[in-house]
Amino acid sequence: MHTERDDRDGPGGRYGPGDGAQGVGARATGGQGSGGQGSSGHADGHDLRHHGDAEVRDDGSALVDLAVNVRADTPPAWLRERIAGSLTGLAAYPDGRAARAAVAARHGLPVERVLLTAGAAEAFVLLARALKVRQPVVVHPQFTEPEAALRDAGHTVDRVLLRAEDGFRLDPSAVPEDADLVVIGNPTNPTSVLHPAALIAELARPGRTLVVDEAFMDAVPDERETLAGRTDVSGLVVLRSLTKTWGLAGLRIGYVLASPETITELERAQPLWPVSTPALAAAEACMTPRALAEQEHAARRVAIDRAHLVAGLREFASDGVRVAEPAEGPFVLIGLPGAAAVRARLRRLGFAVRRGDTFPGLDDTWLRLAVRDRSTVNRFLQALDQALSLRDR
Repeated sequence: MHTERDDRDGPGGRYGPGDGAQGVGARATGGQGSGGQGSSGHADGHDLRHHGDAEVRDDGSALVDLAVNVRADTPPAWLRERIAGSLTGLAAYPDGRAARAAVAARHGLPVERVLLTAGAAEAFVLLARALKVRQPVVVHPQFTEPEAALRDAGHTVDRVLLRAEDGFRLDPSAVPEDADLVVIGNPTNPTSVLHPAALIAELARPGRTLVVDEAFMDAVPDERETLAGRTDVSGLVVLRSLTKTWGLAGLRIGYVLASPETITELERAQPLWPVSTPALAAAEACMTPRALAEQEHAARRVAIDRAHLVAGLREFASDGVRVAEPAEGPFVLIGLPGAAAVRARLRRLGFAVRRGDTFPGLDDTWLRLAVRDRSTVNRFLQALDQALSLRDR
């Protein structure tokens, strides 16, 4: 992993030649819309606004969904009941104090270090708009909304691209010293890499904001390697989401953990009453001991099901299928020749999977697969076998 600076400024600025299948690090220049990004969210050929839900809309609605990283069969009945119970209070303006206190207590923090948001996606927008940033860097491949939000706010965005041959592992020395905002996911979407917390902490510097997207950390047993609750790391901002484990994508609820000063800056950029009453009820409910025990059980179940998926995928090594390992999130990244054609065949066979070429640092030989139960995985592996056989004809 290394970086290359492209010094071609202005609207026509482009990324270095390594951005793509080689996974070579590149630093980009140019402000909003640079590198080919327009209102559709494209940058250097990558559609930053393409997400897994696009695979299961419209004609994909009947497909078995391995494209979206939301735990199946959620939200659970007890959580739906808690949310439904909040509907009697819709005439009043939302009051987030109880939910904010519950999140703070769950992480052992004062409430001044917590900000509730309409999903983690809102937090990326707030960070991009509220903080005074000169040299933001996004570590890729990862969730593309942080870069899209920064670009939409008019920032020049530099990239550090992690390489497949290095297992998409972080080398802190590859992040430029002049970066005053660094964004990294942990575990990282789509690579499923879980970086050591100590390694990520090495990225902290005086005067630098270090944003760690932990949207999938609650799917990791014991949440090992989390930085949530840490107050000793300079400039640390941790983002969490309740969308994935609890199936609340349609409700939009997440939160930010950061210094009181940073929370105040972000809160000023929020509109009034940004989180709805039902979402606040869900946040409070998901912080209870019962919910945390269920979350841990689900994380261990995901680990078992992921191991089954990975073992099955390894059987296709002779067909050119390679698995990014070790996978630690509720999804798996695979590479294979002709992945786009295989993805299309899988759709005809009834399965939706996530294309990988919209992630900077990846190309069209990559696919992301959400972890599902053993029965679903077995049926998918059978379909993959058929899709690969059709490819070879």
